[in-house]
Amino acid sequence: MKDRKKPGFFRVLFWCTLLLFFSGFTLSHLRLYFQEGFQLRLLSTWRPPAMEVISGDSASFLTISVQETVIFPDQVLVFLKYPPSTRLFTINDIDCVYLLVPNSSEPHLKLHPVWIDDQYFGHQIIRCPLQTHGRIVSIEVKSSGSLVPKPAYRWDSLAYEAILDRDNTTVVFVKGLNLRSGKVSDPSKFECIFGWDLRKPKFVVRSHVVTVAQEIVRCKTPPSILNSDQGFDTNINDSIKVSVRVVGRQTLKSVARLKHRLEPATLSKKRHEMCICTMLRNQARFLHEWVMYHGHIGVERWFIYDNNSDDDIEDVIETLVSKNYNITRYVWPWIKTQEAGFSHCALQASDSCEWVGFIDVDEFFHLPLGLSLHDVIKKQSRGSEVAELRVPCHSFGPSGLKKVPVKGVTVGYTCRLSGMERHKSIVRPEALNSTLINLVHHFHLKAGFRSVNVNGNRLVINHYKYQVWEVFKEKFYRRVAAYVSDWQHKRNVGSKDRAPGLGTKAVEPPDWSTRFCEVRDSGLKERVLKTFTDKKTGRMPWQN
Repeated sequence: MKDRKKPGFFRVLFWCTLLLFFSGFTLSHLRLYFQEGFQLRLLSTWRPPAMEVISGDSASFLTISVQETVIFPDQVLVFLKYPPSTRLFTINDIDCVYLLVPNSSEPHLKLHPVWIDDQYFGHQIIRCPLQTHGRIVSIEVKSSGSLVPKPAYRWDSLAYEAILDRDNTTVVFVKGLNLRSGKVSDPSKFECIFGWDLRKPKFVVRSHVVTVAQEIVRCKTPPSILNSDQGFDTNINDSIKVSVRVVGRQTLKSVARLKHRLEPATLSKKRHEMCICTMLRNQARFLHEWVMYHGHIGVERWFIYDNNSDDDIEDVIETLVSKNYNITRYVWPWIKTQEAGFSHCALQASDSCEWVGFIDVDEFFHLPLGLSLHDVIKKQSRGSEVAELRVPCHSFGPSGLKKVPVKGVTVGYTCRLSGMERHKSIVRPEALNSTLINLVHHFHLKAGFRSVNVNGNRLVINHYKYQVWEVFKEKFYRRVAAYVSDWQHKRNVGSKDRAPGLGTKAVEPPDWSTRFCEVRDSGLKERVLKTFTDKKTGRMPWQN
């Protein structure tokens, strides 16, 4: 028996070697295969367990499952996995159910969802009310039954996004490392973990960390992952998970999957000269004015990171897209991650945008001399080493108003503080430092590139920071920047990120409408009225 088996083994080995040689498989690949081959073979054959249900027997219902559950300070996010072409649930189709034990057939409590997001990379996110700690959250489809719950992860100790960059490194976005703002950390103290099931060592591949800073870890992607179609399956529901481990500690929990693979740009010239990236929450009513105005002065594409809005912003964006505005909306549920979201946006925009401005929806580029945005950028960026334009800001106050101005913020608010606020940036995304460090206001650049300060007489940002109380109080709900304290917290009370004199309570001061008014400035108002007013009705195009 042994003599008959040996020739068969060597014959198979010979033909496999020959096949690998003609398919471009090198000796280095072969070495890596033996180093990582066992894990890869497990990854390529293992699949998540088949879905189970607590109750109900609908055939179509059985194709949907809970993939992840993440606990936030005020909500529980349940991520539903759908097969292709399956009808998505509406908010009236389901309930949030709260169980005392995982396999309970009877929920202890049922509540209506707070909101549903439909565009999170092929998933639905069901936002459920936060209830008593210890209860297990799942989803019940009315008249069909309940889905089996999954273990819930904390939002502040989690690998939450991952993207494969053009240099084949994997960029992982994480909460819980608690690294210092604006500082680069020692990458040797970390490692990255790839796999279908990160809880089981035999299903994972480990790799070195290239850079680590703030909430972003750049990993060397294992060749076995790069050379395997498994990691980049067209069915994004089955892609490989990625996490980060501090050496000597446990691996962070993860919902981060390799959903994207960015390919090298094929065009010698990028499609858009100027793009804008923003992160917002419940700002839909201001979006028409912001997009239309910036489209008029030269912005060609908008990247909008939607941070848990529940004001039908998708309908507003759909209307703007129908008017030929090039807008991409990303559902970005991760709170206190503005810096990381801007880094993610820089990666997304780098293939199509020469320049990207990072501003908020209450910030408007203003050209006092009447120039175009393209003219200013061209003049200010002379020299191939210029990669960041730092634009100064003016902070506007309520300007005596107590109600939201009907013609828009650029027309309504005309009184501001006299001093300049710190700048915001317009950057060339391919020139950013590989760590993608940013402080919201500016990024770190690669060696050989530099920033320039723009003259405020040519280009300035009108920051409508202190609007009527109805609008301003929304900022008390949740600050999006990771390194800025919520105003309710008694930390850094003297910071410029707080409203001067407001303290830590979201209570309207009696004189709020007259605060922050040192200089009357109607320059942008006059330009907007001249440009956008309908001569017949006197209305602005963004008025309801």
